[in-house]
Amino acid sequence: MEDLRKKYLDLIGGASDEGALESLRVQAVGKKGEISLKMRELGKMSPEERQTAGPALNALKDEINSALAAKKAALADAALDERLRGEWLDVTLPGRMRRAGSIHPISQVTEEVTAIFADMGFAVAEGPQIDSDWYNFDALNIPGHHPARAEMDTFYMHRAEGDNRPPHVLRTHTSPVQIRSMEKQGAPIRVIAPGRVYRADYDQTHTPMFHQVEGLAIDRDISMANLKWVLEEFVKAYFEVDDVTLRFRASHFPFTEPSAEVDIQCSWEGGVLRVGEGDDWLEILGSGMVHPKVLENAGVDPTQWQGFAFGMGIDRIAMLKYGIPDLRAFFDSDLRWLRHYGFASLDVPTLHGGLSR
Repeated sequence: MEDLRKKYLDLIGGASDEGALESLRVQAVGKKGEISLKMRELGKMSPEERQTAGPALNALKDEINSALAAKKAALADAALDERLRGEWLDVTLPGRMRRAGSIHPISQVTEEVTAIFADMGFAVAEGPQIDSDWYNFDALNIPGHHPARAEMDTFYMHRAEGDNRPPHVLRTHTSPVQIRSMEKQGAPIRVIAPGRVYRADYDQTHTPMFHQVEGLAIDRDISMANLKWVLEEFVKAYFEVDDVTLRFRASHFPFTEPSAEVDIQCSWEGGVLRVGEGDDWLEILGSGMVHPKVLENAGVDPTQWQGFAFGMGIDRIAMLKYGIPDLRAFFDSDLRWLRHYGFASLDVPTLHGGLSR
């Protein structure tokens, strides 16, 4: 038994890898190993012989298993040492920078616009993106024959046969939020309504889903002069200029009377938009005094209250401020595109449209 012990301890000590060690384990203490076979012979021995041989064989088996485990650990340590010698790391080197996620231009501009109007006392109002044609059209004084109500321009929700509920649409503007806000709050009121809107259109400057912000201010003596001041303050804060000239052009919207398109003075030197200088004009939004019928439909007495409303595309003013040429790029670009236009994860809009880090 001593010879068997010496034999396997020497072989285990000289094993060069885990494969050789496993072979020795099978050879020594496997089901058909030498030590296992010796233990099977105990049944043929006399009680006196078993009393001596049994403990000795068990001790030998334990010693061999311990030697195998120790050698296996030693081989693993040696392999790790070899790997560490071949693969080293200088922990004093600076860490690798990881690109962080970015704020999407639409989200950032929405925050900028909200902050600017909040500074002028406008609260944020929200409403459903699927609304009845009453809120989307009728309450806003848009007649049944208006082109906007055609199925080629508006997404109508499917109606099952026998469904007698009013038609519902994906809202084409956030103006329904103005009606709902006046119904809920009454007058006076001063709110903006940013959000997604939907129209059946798709090209370089139009997408089926885009974003608008509309403003509403109702009080007893509000005039177009108040509207002009609010828009001037917004444009100066958003485009970060000290002065700006606005031009109001007479227009027609069913929900305002009088109505005006609003242009800003600008230049396009070298293809770069510069607001507040130059001899060019750029249309940025529509506006006007809220039509008396719209006030009536919202439960506000037009003989006691009046006010203004305006609306602009968030996507459009984002394109103008950051020089983004194609509206569709907002929906199919990656982080490299965002970084190209200066949007980073730590950019935070300030109250006046600038960025702080």
